Amino acid sequence: MYPGLHAIDHPHKPAVIMGDPTVAPVTYRELEERSQRLAQLLHDRGLRPGDGIAVLAENHVRYFEIYWAAIRSGLYLTAINRYLSPAEAAYLVNDSGSTALLTTARMATTAGPMLELLADCPLRFMIDGTEPGFESFESAVAEHPAEPLEVQPRGDVMLYSSGTTGQPKGIRRPRQDKAFDDPTIQGVSTLERMLLGMDETTVYLCPAPLYHSAALLWSAGVHEMGGTLVVMEKFDPAEFLRLVAREGVTHSQVVPTMLVRMLKLPVEERRGHDLSSLRRIVHAAAPCPIEIKRQTIEWLGPIVDEYYAATEGNGLTYLNAEQWLAHPGSVGQPIVGIPHICDDDGVELPAGEIGLLYFEQPHAAFEYHRDTEKTRSTRHPVHELWSTLGDIGYLDNDGYLYLTDRRAFTIISGGVNIYPAEIESRLIMHPAVADVAVFGLPDPEMGEYVHAVVQPAAGVDGSPELSEELRAYARAAIAPYKVPRAIDFRPELPRLATGKLAKGLLRDEYLASPP
Repeated sequence: MYPGLHAIDHPHKPAVIMGDPTVAPVTYRELEERSQRLAQLLHDRGLRPGDGIAVLAENHVRYFEIYWAAIRSGLYLTAINRYLSPAEAAYLVNDSGSTALLTTARMATTAGPMLELLADCPLRFMIDGTEPGFESFESAVAEHPAEPLEVQPRGDVMLYSSGTTGQPKGIRRPRQDKAFDDPTIQGVSTLERMLLGMDETTVYLCPAPLYHSAALLWSAGVHEMGGTLVVMEKFDPAEFLRLVAREGVTHSQVVPTMLVRMLKLPVEERRGHDLSSLRRIVHAAAPCPIEIKRQTIEWLGPIVDEYYAATEGNGLTYLNAEQWLAHPGSVGQPIVGIPHICDDDGVELPAGEIGLLYFEQPHAAFEYHRDTEKTRSTRHPVHELWSTLGDIGYLDNDGYLYLTDRRAFTIISGGVNIYPAEIESRLIMHPAVADVAVFGLPDPEMGEYVHAVVQPAAGVDGSPELSEELRAYARAAIAPYKVPRAIDFRPELPRLATGKLAKGLLRDEYLASPP
């Protein structure tokens, strides 16, 4: 389904509610009419199916009228990370071939300097105000009717990898040769219904930045089924709980870092909110320490699900809380794609052995936009329909997938593979640790040694004594050769707003200036 049907059946139902109570909700009728006006504007300015538009915005109440305007016009939508520099953001506009840029007054300090860097993007609109080089979004759309285009082919998103190593890579899929409202289209809502039991009664809380693929697409899925979307401007653990109680939230998707921060709230804070409306909470995007997951289930009950997937869409695994308790540490069984674990030569490994994860699809896998070499590097040396994103893991005898780390961060010390995620999962449980990154640094004898960088908890000072305390804490649970040889302290670690640790950037900094 698409939002227009819900605008007919339930015109006054809230489609988007912002966490900030001073921002007026958007009803389904308003969402439909606003997306129609914007679609008319873009068509009037010359955009046609297959063209692209880019949005650079904070989590804004108008984000989804932009999304649905693109999807109902046959356009590609590129959502830009709002934390990028002007040069980085302009690169995405240019690389995606977007001919329209939509931004907000709040993003003016980034959007303004971008203008001289844009190669061929003649249409520039700004919401909530104007700056030199930008038209008023509100004035421009007001000149067009709230009517559907004569032809409404289905559009799509063109999103980018995080780009923590090298330039971000665009994932551009062929557009479906279907109308926008074709009932046979299988959107994200199909998975949401099947896996989480979501439907038109769903109140879905999105605490993540909307430029991220999971946040954007799962939220759009809520509109497909006629539920209500609640959007946080920025994640805050206490505010998350307040919103669940205030809006009667039934479902949400988080990343493990958010779970850690909620669990580290005072117990009275966690117990001080009515969370009884929650039916399911699902997490993804990064490894979740086993003990964090266990504590979350003990707190919220057996409603904590998990999935593993990526923007590239080459595979997906899933498991619910009951399955996880029987297979702790797993990220589930395959829902999309057939997983294969292979050694460095591409030879498939038996259950229980660690190797590179490939997913097999019945058709050609994704391609990176304008980068055939990068695309080629993801393919299996023999099986063209098998692709990998560089994750390391293993399958158990029941077909459940376990991830150990990314290939790029595997530490090889004395010929032995060490997986940082295991060490990070131990150290994050210490009450003095707010965040932690573990990676390998060069060692003349062993090849690499284990190095950790810790963000101390609030009110805790990093010190040699704390370093030794953390090493002893690690040694009590993991093998001695995995214990960090050195621990540094920083006031904050470089995490993306999506919750992913920018470990590559951190490690590169150390490699440039060895300790």
